[in-house]
Amino acid sequence: MTPDAPALAASLEATWSDRVRANRDQAERLRESSAGDFYAPVSSLFVADPRRTDEPVLDVLQALARPETAWLDIGAGAGRYALPLALRVKQVIAVEPSAGMRRALRSGIDEHGLANVRVVPGTWPEALGELGPLPAADVALIAHVGYDIEAIGPFLDAMEAAAGERCVAVLTDRSPGAVADPFWPVVHGEPRVPLPALPDLIALLAARGRQTEVVRVERSTRSFDSVDALTAFLRRQLFIAEGGDKDVHFRAILPDRIVRRDGAWTLAEGPTGSVGVVTWEPLHR
Repeated sequence: MTPDAPALAASLEATWSDRVRANRDQAERLRESSAGDFYAPVSSLFVADPRRTDEPVLDVLQALARPETAWLDIGAGAGRYALPLALRVKQVIAVEPSAGMRRALRSGIDEHGLANVRVVPGTWPEALGELGPLPAADVALIAHVGYDIEAIGPFLDAMEAAAGERCVAVLTDRSPGAVADPFWPVVHGEPRVPLPALPDLIALLAARGRQTEVVRVERSTRSFDSVDALTAFLRRQLFIAEGGDKDVHFRAILPDRIVRRDGAWTLAEGPTGSVGVVTWEPLHR
């Protein structure tokens, strides 16, 4: 680490925080929909077959998973990665703040007969104290978590404290919610404030003195069974209420921006960039 690295890391953390705050403030200023548990109504969208074989990101994670290891999945959601990893490793500790997501996660655990998944309710890094002696696992994972974390420094510090061998982060070049960004100027009359994403994390880790390895895979397009499901997803990303003036305008422009492919509905303009799987050793190693 160079002498000016700590100052650079502090600057990057401050910039990250500023962007998260600006993104959140914009959403709160324009929000028409209820805040509540943001993921509860859409938890089913995050459910996936743990034995699937068609996801490149999962292939990369499974290549890292050794049978004798324990994994910590921070922000595990409905178990998109926690459940398939549980089929390959000794234990998975799944930390998840959303009650709706935890219900979906526990349903998946029961459905697939997985006895080696421990579900820990709570946000990170506050949940660190619930894990017991540290390090709590061999590998700590965040998958599409971190984009909207304002205090990213303490978040990463706690992640490293929980990991005995390795940290892993799965992020996209632009945050997943950015697929709705083209609608913002039309619906709200202003561009969406972008959240930090993969390039920002890589730069921050380098400034913090971490040596990273990055495997990039193609970013897939999210598809929906119906136009209604796609509409509801975008409406939530735009924070608009169903039936309101902005929603009427949004639904008027939507047909020109969506297509049906392979029996499912998706945005005509697919997501740009790639998904990166970033690995690094915690500082205490």
